[in-house]
This record gives sequence, C-alpha cells and structure tokens, in this order.
Amino acid sequence: MTTEAPFVNLRFFSESFKRFLPNSQAVSLAIILIVSFVLVYSLSDLLMPVFASIVVAYLLEGLVGKAENQGMPRLPAVYLVFSGFMACLGFLLFYLMPLVSQQAVELIHHIPDIINRAQNEIMRLPKIYPKFISEDKIQQMMLAVQRELLTYSQNVLSLSAASVVGIVSAMIYLFLVPMMVFFFLKDKALLISWFLQFMPRNRHLTERVWEEVDIQIGNYVRGKFAEIFILWFVSYATFATMGLNYAMLLAVLMGVQVIIPYIGATLVTFPVLGIAYFEWGLSGDDFMYIVIAYSIIQTLDGVVLVPVLFSEAVNLHAIAIIVAILFFGGLWGFWGVFFAIPLATVVKAVLTAWPRLGDKNPDIY
Repeated sequence: MTTEAPFVNLRFFSESFKRFLPNSQAVSLAIILIVSFVLVYSLSDLLMPVFASIVVAYLLEGLVGKAENQGMPRLPAVYLVFSGFMACLGFLLFYLMPLVSQQAVELIHHIPDIINRAQNEIMRLPKIYPKFISEDKIQQMMLAVQRELLTYSQNVLSLSAASVVGIVSAMIYLFLVPMMVFFFLKDKALLISWFLQFMPRNRHLTERVWEEVDIQIGNYVRGKFAEIFILWFVSYATFATMGLNYAMLLAVLMGVQVIIPYIGATLVTFPVLGIAYFEWGLSGDDFMYIVIAYSIIQTLDGVVLVPVLFSEAVNLHAIAIIVAILFFGGLWGFWGVFFAIPLATVVKAVLTAWPRLGDKNPDIY
C-alpha cells in the first residue's frame, strides 16, 4: 500500500493537469495569458503611456478601417483620423478642462455657503419631527460632518502640494502618447509581424479567442466612448438651457458616470439634484424640471443608448460586472474600472473556448 500511494498521487496530479491543459494549444494560450497579465501588472506604472497609446490606437483603428473600406489608402486614412484625434484632444485640453476646472473652483468656494444652508435646514428637523430626532443628535451629526470635511480638505491640500509631479507627468503624456498613437496606427502591420515572431506557431486556439474578444472589446469600448460623448452633450445642453449652475461640470460627471455601471448613475444623482436644490429650493418649479429632465436623460441612456450601442456586446450578469469592477479596479485604478467589462469578456471568451477532454481532435481548430 505504501509503494502504491506515490503512484496514486502522481496519477491524480497528471489527470488534474490534463483537465486544465488538455492539449498543446491550451498550454500556449495559458502561457500567453499568464505572461500578458504579469507584464501588464508589473510594468503598468512604468509603461502606462505605452498602454494608454495602445488603447487609443486600438480605438482609432476602427475609424481607419472604415476609411479603408471606403477605398481610401491606409496612410491618408491614418493622417485623417489622427488629425481628428488631435483636434478632439485640443478641444479637451484648451476648452473643456479649463472650463470644468473653473466651475469646480467656484463650487469649492461656495461650499461654506452650502454647508451653512444645509445646517439651517437640518436644524429645522427637531421642530418638525420632535419625536424622531433631537437637537443634541443634530449637533453631534454636524460636528462629525465638520470633522470629516476638515480631514478631507487637509487631504486635498496634501494632494495639491504634489501637483507639480502630476503636471510633469501630464506633460510627458501629452508629448509621448500622441506620438506613439501615430506610429502604432502607421506601422500596425510591421509591429504585429514583429510581435508574432515571439508567439508560438501552434496558436489557433489563441487566435480564435482573440477574434471573439476583439469584436466584443471593440464594440464595447467604442460604444462606451460614444455613450460618454452623447450623455455629456445632451446633459450640457439641457442644464445650460435650464440655467443650472456648473452646467459643464455636471455634464462631464453625467458622461463619466457610465464608466461605472449601476454605481455611477447613483453617485452622480447627488451633485446634480443637490446643486439644483441649493440654487432653487423645493418651493419653485425649476427644481422639479431638473428632476424630470435628469430622469429622462438617465432613462433614455438605459432604454435607447445602451441597447443601440451595445447590441453586439456579450451579456454579463450583474454580479459578474460588479466583481470585475472591484477586482480590476483594485489592480489598475481608473483604467481597471473602465476596462472591467472588456476584461470580464476576455475571461468569459477564454472559458467558453477552452478545450475539454472529450473534444475530438483537440489540437485542430
């Protein structure tokens, strides 16, 4: 019995290994996934401009491909799309960001007035509902809020002290990223052929997974950028027409909130309705108009934009989306949150295409 135990354990590990890696193509795919994850995770801080350039070039490649399908040669198509990208970048840097920053500074300056008004409104609660809340509890709550605000303001000051490093990093990004995006688009075929020489020859399973993932990620990311732009434009037009303060700042928040599914829409509700309340109060009709307009925009986003823009995207369960956001957001921050659903799509595509022991001709795909 003692001599048979090692062979039983060896057979067990051998069968487990075959279940996980049933053929050579599964081995190749597993190696590619592990190496890619390790490189991205370990070098994300050093090579973030490169990764950001690859992402932007991947997005613009769809437009270049459409121009090529219309009969335009690739090089003129690259110049045309890259010029449009630089125009959008200039609009973002020289118009949108300064305007949003100005409105954010104005909002910060008005925070003491907002807090005072909120205190006055809260102190009325013991008179309206004396059985449910007392003045002592209100004062304790207000002291706790003031302490939290003081801590938050100190953290903001400490971050602003390190803003010089952030400015230097931003300047590096503004120079390197557009340049690398151009060369990624221009020399796409050359770079891909150079990269493929390091890949295993028996990679049919990997190619099949990539074809599916490429379609899903491309549709999702391009659709997400279109959704952000549409929501920003519609929200700004609506808020500015209705005379809401900080219209551009709130419109940017309305666009960015779609990056975090389910959670972003809830978080952006507080600043939109809060600013509307402190501007007009509950007595007039303007506040109700903002509530109705905000509800219509969110409804149109969920009922119209999402089905139209993401009709070809892979359906993922809400639990899977939330887990992906928490996991990849914890690894890579903003980019992890933004690409949580595409990365979850990669995991799903790999699990779907992974060969089983019962498959016929497992090495032929």
